[in-house]
Amino acid sequence: MQRRAFLTTGAALAARPAAAAPTPRADRISFVGDGIKLNPGEYSRLLARVVEEKNVQPDSYALGGVIGQLEERFATMLGKEQAVFLPTGTLANHLAVRLLAGQRRRVLVQQESHLYNDCGDCAQTLSGLNLVPLAAGRATFTVDDLAEQLALAAGGRVPTQVGAIQIESPVRRKQGELFDFDMMQKVCSLAREKQIGLHLDGARIFLASAYTGISPARFASLFDTVYVSLYKYFNAASGAILAGPKKLLDGLFNTRRQFGGGLAQAWPLATVALHYVDGFGNRYASAVAASERLFQQLDASGRFRLERVQPGSNITRLRIQKGDPAAFRARLAEKAISIAAPDPAGRILIAVNETLLRRPAEEIARDFMSALG
Repeated sequence: MQRRAFLTTGAALAARPAAAAPTPRADRISFVGDGIKLNPGEYSRLLARVVEEKNVQPDSYALGGVIGQLEERFATMLGKEQAVFLPTGTLANHLAVRLLAGQRRRVLVQQESHLYNDCGDCAQTLSGLNLVPLAAGRATFTVDDLAEQLALAAGGRVPTQVGAIQIESPVRRKQGELFDFDMMQKVCSLAREKQIGLHLDGARIFLASAYTGISPARFASLFDTVYVSLYKYFNAASGAILAGPKKLLDGLFNTRRQFGGGLAQAWPLATVALHYVDGFGNRYASAVAASERLFQQLDASGRFRLERVQPGSNITRLRIQKGDPAAFRARLAEKAISIAAPDPAGRILIAVNETLLRRPAEEIARDFMSALG
């Protein structure tokens, strides 16, 4: 091709408008993740509508305006004196154990926890904390596990104090398995006796409530501080809430800024989260009920096997008795139903979220059957 012709053709291609992405079906269902996965168009349209309807007031560096409303709302729901917005759950968990530990640098966590595995050793690197992992391969550590660690810390050549304990529940690395609530109460009781700070990584605690009947405030009452995610199922683009006593959290916005979390404006995050907070408990209870009807029909067909996590929350393992899991997944996608890729053992993780309310459970069951081919 001559250079001039090449340049002309290139310019024409560059000027051609890009093909618009297909508009996703409004009744699409996703069994992947805890929330409804708003795409950019849906998010921006919802944000514009809510801003007009609610007369949303902006914040300034995550202070005041709708951020203040969000913090007050979550403090009330969690039964805490104060709540603080933070841009990520990683920062919320990190700052919580940092505050609680103080100069007692040893912090006990589950080995399967997000803070221990998925945060790049942030607490160790940035705050000089020593995270000690418990209960390898398990969601729950016992009061005996705790007592053993306390004895080890106190019995060394240089006695060491444990400053904080973090419990994550549900545990995502254990497919949403819950920390046993009776054991949680015993662990927290011993920690109180020893004057050790307690933090709950309750990112998904509102989901757990639908499966246990235990309110988020009841879970939170056992702990000094609790973190709740704003993006996992309250569908904000990002964000977290850390709630606890005023004497601990007052002025935390300064530490937030020190760690690079002082967003100039966070109202687009808080506005969407507050929108989905309203009525969430009732909607999610309905989604759980719909999932149970769906699971009963799949199980009764004899063509699927369900493996329930115990004690579990919103994740169930699904196996197809006959057929190709990859082909099954592709056929479901044609029906605007998303599922995760099967693991090496052929199991598919099914996460329950609000998208199940977009179609009757009976219709979804029929789509699952027909997707088997």
